Amino acid sequence: MRIGINLLLWTGHVTPELLPVLEHIAATGFDGVEVPLFDTGDPAHYRRLGAMLDGLGLARTASTAFTDPGQNPVSPAASERAAALDYARAVLDCAAELGAGLVVGPLFQPLGHFTGTGPSEAERERCAEFLGDLAPYAAERGIVLAVEPLNRFEAHVLNTGAQAREMIARVGDPAVGILYDSFHAHIEERDPIAALDAMLAAGALAHVHISENDRGTPGTGQARIAEAIALLATRGYDGWLTIEAFGQAVPELAAATRVWRPFFADPVDVVEGGYAYIRHCLTAC
Repeated sequence: MRIGINLLLWTGHVTPELLPVLEHIAATGFDGVEVPLFDTGDPAHYRRLGAMLDGLGLARTASTAFTDPGQNPVSPAASERAAALDYARAVLDCAAELGAGLVVGPLFQPLGHFTGTGPSEAERERCAEFLGDLAPYAAERGIVLAVEPLNRFEAHVLNTGAQAREMIARVGDPAVGILYDSFHAHIEERDPIAALDAMLAAGALAHVHISENDRGTPGTGQARIAEAIALLATRGYDGWLTIEAFGQAVPELAAATRVWRPFFADPVDVVEGGYAYIRHCLTAC
């Protein structure tokens, strides 16, 4: 398994100014980073960023989300669905320039955009159609999509592993899998480890976010991270264990994820403490 960290802890758009942080991440022992990919206006920027990460020996994945309600994969409005598909394809183009083999996130609805009820069958069908349309575009670029079910306070279309597995079965394309996030599972699953086991049994798991129950430093809270890593090791998972922790460095993200107070004194605590904890869990396996 490879250990990564999501750079949303520092920024929503990675530039060369983040080089000291990236050097520290590499020196700590991380195998790679997860690059937030929201600004799709300059694909060449991601090619240059990929070269910089190569120089540091850091592999990468990419994460994104729909933040504009006008880009909505499950909207009844065809124009909003088309806008979502255009945006997602632009993200994939940038991810290919970056050299990322995975694009991950809640690829099914705008973040925090609700209808006031649970997902309708029409929304499920539109979600499957969207992912089915996007999958060939991803596969042509050597990219796998890892769809992340979110907790009910951030999304309504996919909240649980069971819902995500049903959606992946509808899509039926190997370029689309599931992201297991220990934070969201802590909220939504009666048994987070059983939910993870079901994803593995279905051959649907594509990516893992290691995220504490307060989204602070892994190993300092209640999320069942050690058990999840032990199960992954037992079942031969060889993908990413990517730390996702949120602070207040990106005000828009802090607001969207309801980060109203600090969960750690310094991001260094997450980098060093989180890496040490995951390495400890792997050694215990």
